[in-house]
Amino acid sequence: MLEVIGAGFPRTGTSSMKAALERLGFGPCFHMFDVMTKPGIAERWAPLAGGGEPDWARVFDGYRSSQDWPASHFYRSQAEAFPDAKVVLTVRDPHAWYVSMGTLMAEGPGRELPPDLPEAAAAVFGRMDLITPLLTEIGRDVFGLDDWTFTDGMPEEKVALAAFERHVDKARASLPADRLLVFDVREGWEPLCRFLRRDVPDEPFPHLNDAKAMAATLDRLVREGVIEPR
Repeated sequence: MLEVIGAGFPRTGTSSMKAALERLGFGPCFHMFDVMTKPGIAERWAPLAGGGEPDWARVFDGYRSSQDWPASHFYRSQAEAFPDAKVVLTVRDPHAWYVSMGTLMAEGPGRELPPDLPEAAAAVFGRMDLITPLLTEIGRDVFGLDDWTFTDGMPEEKVALAAFERHVDKARASLPADRLLVFDVREGWEPLCRFLRRDVPDEPFPHLNDAKAMAATLDRLVREGVIEPR
């Protein structure tokens, strides 16, 4: 059962949030990284493409919190399914987010794969292929572009930034203030812990997986078939 629902877009500190939530006792935390690296997780999400009815108890079996796409796109449905869960909407400077998303899309779905892809890398990209129809549907809904596909990369900046602002406004309008935290990970532990009613850990807030680090991770996966655990 989810206790904390992530509502933020990818590249808004979702990897840092995963680490923070697990440190605060809300783990395991679902993240797109789980789709890529854990057998059977992509199969939970693929049926949602085409308007499949989500069985959130099954999709999140074994998890106590969530972050990142595809999960965060469905935060309102999850908030209904888990009425006691808190919702955290991660945000950042929209222009920096756009650049980071562009890097991620170019290094991931936009990457040209070699014919001799290592077996472990082929398995990761195979899992991503399984949920690409769902991610395409998510992107079309978010950006308002009927012909966009997940392998197209980011749309032009003004379209993406307008989508970012709509997403934030919609979250604020759809959830009561005592259930929603709009959070920039640069704020650190205090606002998050206050919202989730947890003591502030005696350690720095985790700051993980910037765009360059993610690009290096994917590059090593393609070259060596190695992907570091998160």
